[in-house]
Parts: sequence; structure tokens; C-alpha cells
Amino acid sequence: MSLDIDGVTIPDSQLAREITELVRDTESPLLFHHSSRVYYFGALAGRKRGLKFDPELLYCGCMFHDMGLTRAHSSDCCRFEVDGANAARDFLESHGISQRDIDLVWTSIALHTTPGIPEFMDPVIALVTAGVEMDVLGLAYGQYSDAERESIVAAHPRTPRFKEDIIQAFHDGIKHKPHTTFGNVKADVLADKNPSFKPMNFCGVIRASAWAA
Repeated sequence: MSLDIDGVTIPDSQLAREITELVRDTESPLLFHHSSRVYYFGALAGRKRGLKFDPELLYCGCMFHDMGLTRAHSSDCCRFEVDGANAARDFLESHGISQRDIDLVWTSIALHTTPGIPEFMDPVIALVTAGVEMDVLGLAYGQYSDAERESIVAAHPRTPRFKEDIIQAFHDGIKHKPHTTFGNVKADVLADKNPSFKPMNFCGVIRASAWAA
């Protein structure tokens, strides 16, 4: 039975069940449980903020948000967020979901590591990022009760070394395409794991451009 926290549950629909099955079969248990917690934290944040959102679309955005870290969906050229967004888009298109809803989910995933923007957008976009920020960064930790946090973690456990494990998972999913971390918080992951990593510099790109001045 799905965890129910003050009425927040995984949507009871065929689409949601297929999302759960696909993500569980594709991602590691670490990422699957992380994504599940992101949904609960995101949905609870929506309740606390009084936002109206489609739980099914939020569930899709949360569950697919790290699919770009998996071998099955990782490209050589795109940010992992875009790879995950594309995977969600393909899944939703195959289920006849409207283009508007597909675009909403796509954007929620593509922007989830771009702080300072999603919070001002549609609730689905804002709440995917809110869920990620809570589970990974602990932002707004005190805004959730002990009972809420403990219930979610009991249903979808954090590994004993989750903080280090998730950093490693990020690294393993993006290390083959370091150029995609330009202007992205994931550059910090590569620098943490590889002291020789030299991130692109915005000012350097400007000065090296073909413009004469």
C-alpha cells in the first residue's frame, strides 16, 4: 500500500504504476528511493504552500528527474537533466499525454539543478526542485515534522552514507561529459571527485570569443 501522509500519496493510476515500474527497473535502488522521497517532499511542500498541482505530473517529474544519470538514458552531449527530461517526454508521448503537460514535466526536470528560477514557475516545476533540494541539500528541513520525515524515510530509506553515495552517483553519471556542467552545480561534483578537473570559466569564454573587443 502506498504511503499516505496527510493525504499525500502516489497517484493511484495506471500511468503512475508504469512510471514506478520503469524507474525501479532502470535506476539503482539509491536513485529510485531518492526520487520517491523527492515526490513526497515536493507534494508536501505544495500542500504547505497552498499550491494547486497535478499529482500525476509531479510524480512523473520527480521520478524521472535523475534518469539522465543512468546508462540507458545518458547521452554524450546533453546535460543529464535534459537527458532525463527527454526520457520523460518520450514516455509521456507514448501514453498520449497532452503537449502542454509534457512540456511542463520536461521543464521541471531540465531546471531542477538551476536554483533561483523554478520557484517562480508553475507549481509542478517549483515542487520538483523543492523536493530535490529537501532530500539532497536539506533545504527547508525544519519545515517538515519529524513524523513526516521519518515516515518518508521508513518507506524509502536513505542509505547509511547517503550524502556521499548521492555525490558519487552524480559523478558516475556525468564524468564522461564534463563540458555539460558549465554553469551548473554539477561542476562542483566533478571538482570534488577529481582535483585535476578544470571547470570552464564564464569570463574566459567571453575573452576567448571571436569578437575583436
